[in-house]
Amino acid sequence: MSGLNGTSVIFDLDGTLVDSEPNYYEAGRQILAEHGVPDFTWADHERYVGISTLETVTLWKREYGLRASVDELLAAKNARYLELARAATRAYPEMREFVELLAGEGVPMAVASGSSHGAITAILAGTGLDAHLRTVVSADEVERGKPAPDVFLEAARRLGAAPGDCVVLEDAAPGAAAAHAAGMRCIAIPYVAAHADAPEFATAGLLLRGGQGEFTARGAYDWLVRSTASF
Repeated sequence: MSGLNGTSVIFDLDGTLVDSEPNYYEAGRQILAEHGVPDFTWADHERYVGISTLETVTLWKREYGLRASVDELLAAKNARYLELARAATRAYPEMREFVELLAGEGVPMAVASGSSHGAITAILAGTGLDAHLRTVVSADEVERGKPAPDVFLEAARRLGAAPGDCVVLEDAAPGAAAAHAAGMRCIAIPYVAAHADAPEFATAGLLLRGGQGEFTARGAYDWLVRSTASF
């Protein structure tokens, strides 16, 4: 008998389930270069980790004084990202094992991401994770992106789960804040090591300061069982 009866698990996608940030960076670098910003660096990209693509290009337009509309930038970045993502996106092995472990226990699961719905479904299909992760919510489908709780609350609604019965896995501070605002427990796996001290991560039930290098499927599962029993 599983110790997770009544628990649902909601995954962020980028940087949590899959190592997609390099593709997001490259897509952004290419699009910005085409719009007259030739020196967009990885350090620049890290400032946008954890927020939606729409919010990212909205900030770009203001910060870089871009002439293209937000809609044009969004469409261009999504298209370029999809080209790169379809060519190569790697699922983190321990995350894949964790998903399979939960699936074997019959735990309801969802993906809630700031990416477009098309990008989420393409990546899940390309990595084979769609075999277990069929409930998908994009920030494009809700009023507000992370750090607002909307995307996680919508995922819980679609799973038929109470927010208090949900556990979120997140790699970014805005996502950890969104999980807390939704009234959900959180396993935080910071993608950017320097962000591990962000106050948003202090609200996580489990903070793996070493990021994916510290995450194990069995460790996360055991924590989930313990926290569910005491919750």
